[in-house]
Amino acid sequence: MHLAALQMQAVTGNVEANISRIARAAREAAANGADLLVAPELAVTGYGAGEAFRDLATPPDGQVAEAIGRIARETGLAIVTGFPERAGDTVYNSALVTDGKSLRNIYRKSHLYGTYERAWFKPEPPASVLANVGGVTIGVLICYDVEFPENVRRLAQAGADLVVVPTALPEGWSGSFIADKMIQVRAFENQVFVAYVNHCGADEAFTYAGLSRIVAPDGTLLAKAPAEGEMLLSAIIRPDEFARSRAENTYLADLIPPA
Repeated sequence: MHLAALQMQAVTGNVEANISRIARAAREAAANGADLLVAPELAVTGYGAGEAFRDLATPPDGQVAEAIGRIARETGLAIVTGFPERAGDTVYNSALVTDGKSLRNIYRKSHLYGTYERAWFKPEPPASVLANVGGVTIGVLICYDVEFPENVRRLAQAGADLVVVPTALPEGWSGSFIADKMIQVRAFENQVFVAYVNHCGADEAFTYAGLSRIVAPDGTLLAKAPAEGEMLLSAIIRPDEFARSRAENTYLADLIPPA
């Protein structure tokens, strides 16, 4: 399976511009043979949209899902992108997984970060959202979720080969540690691929770290983006090529459940 990941500078509050940016990336990724495109957390609105989230949030079968689904269908890709999801009076920080045809899954962020996210979104209990793309089982987390090892472990135990993580990691020492150290550890300790896909640049509220990463089960960096600037990363995901790593690092098989 060929994975593409868009490190993106969103236009805050401009859904049309951001969907157009995802569409351009999808066309480029498809031209290069990709099967899957991943965009950042809340890529459709920009992470810094704040109060506008309530007005911009759409249902899982609404205009945003239809627009992204149409892009997926026209390019032949599956697409994962973050968006604010409305369910009645509740707004979730969600990720859409769609191929524009039979596949449409929604993952809702379980671990909200800081007072900013808690002001606009409701958390969802941890869930294992899986999809098959190009013969690879993908699981979905959003940003802060991946910093809790239990979440990646749950997806690995559920059969995920690849964990995709749309994120909005801010710049700073902790952000650099997460991108440069933690993401590789999460991949290695669970023997899965991890795609960590971030914003870049800045909006009125935040400056983003960039540093998107695609990591193999043995901890190898397959692709990486710089701290600044947009970039379309690419990697081939072949789980069978890491059979030796899984045979030597049998964490899932050897895990002893708590008494």
